[in-house]
Amino acid sequence: MISKAIRLARVGSGSELAAALLLVLGFPCVMLAAIIPDLWFFAVAVAVTYLSDRFLHQRSSYLINRLAKVRAGLSIRFLLRQLLLVLLMARMGLADQTVFYVTVACLLAFYGLQAPHGAMVTLLRLRRRLPVVTRNVDLSDYVRIPDAPPRRLLDRSAEKMLHLDVFALLGVLAAIEADTPAFAYAGLALTLVLAVGYLVLLVPHLRPSRLVPPADLVLRGVDKWLTDYKPTVMMYFSGSADSAYQINMWLDTMSQLEGRPIIFLRERNIVPQLGPTSVPVVCVPGSVHLMNLDLSSVRVALYVANVGKNIHMLRVPTMKHVFIGHGDSDKLASVNPFSKAYDEVWTAGRAGRDRYALADVGVRSEDIVEVGRPQLAPIKTGNARTGNPIPTVLYAPTWEGWDDSPGNTSLLLAGENIVRKLLEAPEPVRVVYKPHPFTGTRSTRAKAVDARIIEMIEQAAAARAAEPRWVKEASSHLAEQAEAAAELRRIEARLAELSIGVGEGEDEAEGSRDSLPDPAREAEAARLRDEWNTAYWRSFGWWEHKVVTGPAPRLYDCFNESDAMVSDISSVVSDFIASGKPYAVTDSAGLGKDEFKRQNTAVRAAVILSNSADELDELLAAVADPDSDALAEERRILKEYLLGPDEPTSMEQFDTAVQNLAAKSLARNAGVEQRLAEPEQAPGFEDTPVGG
Repeated sequence: MISKAIRLARVGSGSELAAALLLVLGFPCVMLAAIIPDLWFFAVAVAVTYLSDRFLHQRSSYLINRLAKVRAGLSIRFLLRQLLLVLLMARMGLADQTVFYVTVACLLAFYGLQAPHGAMVTLLRLRRRLPVVTRNVDLSDYVRIPDAPPRRLLDRSAEKMLHLDVFALLGVLAAIEADTPAFAYAGLALTLVLAVGYLVLLVPHLRPSRLVPPADLVLRGVDKWLTDYKPTVMMYFSGSADSAYQINMWLDTMSQLEGRPIIFLRERNIVPQLGPTSVPVVCVPGSVHLMNLDLSSVRVALYVANVGKNIHMLRVPTMKHVFIGHGDSDKLASVNPFSKAYDEVWTAGRAGRDRYALADVGVRSEDIVEVGRPQLAPIKTGNARTGNPIPTVLYAPTWEGWDDSPGNTSLLLAGENIVRKLLEAPEPVRVVYKPHPFTGTRSTRAKAVDARIIEMIEQAAAARAAEPRWVKEASSHLAEQAEAAAELRRIEARLAELSIGVGEGEDEAEGSRDSLPDPAREAEAARLRDEWNTAYWRSFGWWEHKVVTGPAPRLYDCFNESDAMVSDISSVVSDFIASGKPYAVTDSAGLGKDEFKRQNTAVRAAVILSNSADELDELLAAVADPDSDALAEERRILKEYLLGPDEPTSMEQFDTAVQNLAAKSLARNAGVEQRLAEPEQAPGFEDTPVGG
């Protein structure tokens, strides 16, 4: 019942739900206490509303946002408490006393101070906002960016200002209890003095010397930096914060390219989500600003997603445009007709070329280049199993998609059956569940199924932990797990120090100024992430079921820690094939085994599951006895077809493709310049004598 209420209220925990209930019920109690009147009841009820409000704000609760939408926002709640305080004073017979009028006047004055405070904070934030956000770009010679105001002045500023009324409220309550107006005057005075003091602290930071330069000067500085840096290859990305994984998977590849790479983003909220990299990053939200930047040195632009804002870069004719995507699968998204807009489309292997030919969406075969999948380098290949006494099966369903097609994800129709059969397998297996980051973002049904699967796995993990066999196993690993947990804390602390982005005390402008390339730091961070991954898996038993969400551990790390995988039609399947391990794919749409294989190349070497998941026994048999794995050779052949040959390496193939296309771009631009330099002549006509 409680878990259902938590889901309905869209809160993160039982304590958050309890705080929300206390806040909602607290205000009627405050009003009742003021009407009765009862001083101590009033004081307790007010304290409950203060503490609940504070707790929900610290948790950034969804309910706080909802209250603002129904005109019960933060300022209204504080004003209501103050009005009820005035009502309490009137009901207790103080309405004709001086302290009553002074209280009303001071509370009105305090409320009046909110306007200049809000205006100053808003102005500071606007004037500290750059038209671009950068990382690994040294703008010190081009743009002067002063230090940001102390974060404590601007962080949750409205809350801090409004909470100053606590002193007035306590003073008035003390005055009523002790029948001594001086307490009220002292509390009210302290509230007003602190509020004015807050404004005084903000004033120095509004001086022109403390604000960032105007947008045109900043853009001019960025343009000069681009002119000096002369980037040759660009990765362009636009999307929501949840889609940052699509660009993050390409960061290592970009850092290994020859030439001078650069990453262009279009949304500010992507920048904090960007993984560690020493490649220069420029985020330009405004399309007009983007179009006015000097990108004449860029020869190749790489696109990882088909989105509307791509048109803002595709309009530039001096560079060659390539769609590289963020995965290689048999989904319709992998053969989007919009791909015709690019000069070339790069696929991992021959399968991608054939996929476009079958789809007949206008992408010509000569415009398709097979470059492998450089991101798959971390995956252990060669059908290397974990070697643990019991096998690990990874369930990694994709998300529900933009429509309700049953073929989008196995989660809705088969997910619970898959997990239940794995948990109840005759021979024990460990289940690792890693859902797609978008799971439940569109479909409430998918979100509910995801929650039920997590609950199933957690219950199974608790039940297994109580079994004598696993209790004995756990006791023998306590020291190792404690050591791994300590190692995790050490690594996380160091990674926090190395983290790239806006840190404590920095705003977005300071982050752009101070985030400079540091290859040594990047290398250390990469090494620590690998160490973190090793310590993470050591921090619990190889027999323990696990739910893995968030960016870490990475999907490929889960591949390496599993002996088999169950998934859907998505790039996850194509990537897992690189490991050589057994896998199963769910025919959620009920196409039938033969038709499912005909339509989806990546499942040709898979165990095909129906929505009942009865065929899982075949997968588990292949895991238990590799000699009986009938699909091993088919997986090897399919791997080369989907992902290309092992030699040369994918990174070498990808870099060669970049250099070849850059040469074509140079040749194209040189040809245009030559034609422009020739005498003007109408195309299609030759100089001929009149009447000749």
